[in-house]
Amino acid sequence: MRPVAQRHDAEENKPLTEPVLLILMSLSDQPRHGYALIQDIEALSHGRVRISTGTLYGALRRLLEDRWIERFEQEDTAREKQAYKLTPAGRKRLHLELDRMKQLTRAAAARQRTREA
Repeated sequence: MRPVAQRHDAEENKPLTEPVLLILMSLSDQPRHGYALIQDIEALSHGRVRISTGTLYGALRRLLEDRWIERFEQEDTAREKQAYKLTPAGRKRLHLELDRMKQLTRAAAARQRTREA
């Protein structure tokens, strides 16, 4: 039987889904509300990813539970928009995922160079 800590660590090291990665990337420079996240994710992906509101709010709920994001109080609350910002834990997880992706990309590029030689 595996210790609980190892199982928890394994879950933390799993690759992020693309919507979660894009949400964390979008929040890395400033807090955003839901519609702004949808627009920014589409811009970040050059129009390739159009996240639905159901997918967005499901992911936001999980990210709040994991404490990778938190609610952000805005001065302009006239339209009752809920904004979110990245927490230090979320920023750390984003950096870990980007490092994992860079390592994977380097390995793939090295393998490709070997095959072409």
